[in-house]
Amino acid sequence: MKGERILYPCYFNAALKRNEGRRVAISSAVRDPTIADLERAVKRTGLRFRIEQKHYPSRWWVKEGRILVEWTESKEKLVKKVATHFATGK
Repeated sequence: MKGERILYPCYFNAALKRNEGRRVAISSAVRDPTIADLERAVKRTGLRFRIEQKHYPSRWWVKEGRILVEWTESKEKLVKKVATHFATGK
């Protein structure tokens, strides 16, 4: 787990408020992203990753999955990088 950052689809969900788990600006978010959408966006970044069938802790009833990305910089930088690829590809 060292050197990895966890990303959940809800980080990029325009339908959610920030206090519900969204981490990007509405202008960078997409409506109801899936784990497959997130996987495509991460693939476009060229980073190594793996998928796990886990859920976001505060949304335990939604089994949306998560992606662990090899990344040593801040999570904020990673989220912004992936968000740019999300917006261009969906």
